[in-house]
Amino acid sequence: MATILDLPEARERVMRWSVKDYERFTELGVFRKNVELIRGIVVEKMSKSPLHVTVSLILNRLLNALAPIGFSVRHEAPLKIVDSVPEPDISIVKGSEADYSKSHPTTAALVIEVAVSSVSLDRENASLYAEAGVDEYWIVLPKKRQVEVYRQPKEGVYQVSLVCEAPALLECSSVPEIRVNLDELFQIES
Repeated sequence: MATILDLPEARERVMRWSVKDYERFTELGVFRKNVELIRGIVVEKMSKSPLHVTVSLILNRLLNALAPIGFSVRHEAPLKIVDSVPEPDISIVKGSEADYSKSHPTTAALVIEVAVSSVSLDRENASLYAEAGVDEYWIVLPKKRQVEVYRQPKEGVYQVSLVCEAPALLECSSVPEIRVNLDELFQIES
């Protein structure tokens, strides 16, 4: 059975939201579920498995310890992009927390998504982040003990992609101080 969004005539009629309207309705508390704006469409966020939460928290702890002065680590915090307001699991942005008290960042040095059940969606979002000039994008695959790495955004496409597997040391090209030992990241049983 086809879902309604599989039908071209239904997809054409989906109401598109601007970032401005999305932010206004979010502030008013209109959305009753945990949602984000992706390509002008309000999408309900997936619930997080214990594995997802654990890996995300380990990453957050590791990156907070490594982030150099002049960068902030944001956990599940919005980025304000042309037609989207995604909330990646982790982003590292230039500036302090106070720099974003009035508006969300519009790009990042590094965005990380932990993909336990959402790898297709996270791969699809690579173009979104590349268009926003996000220097580097990681998709963490805990069950495989791998990280997909995307670098060098140009015209909405990452020019370089590679896969790192534990026990490698993953080095961020955009923030060289960020070096993650994948054995330490994947210290859990998947």
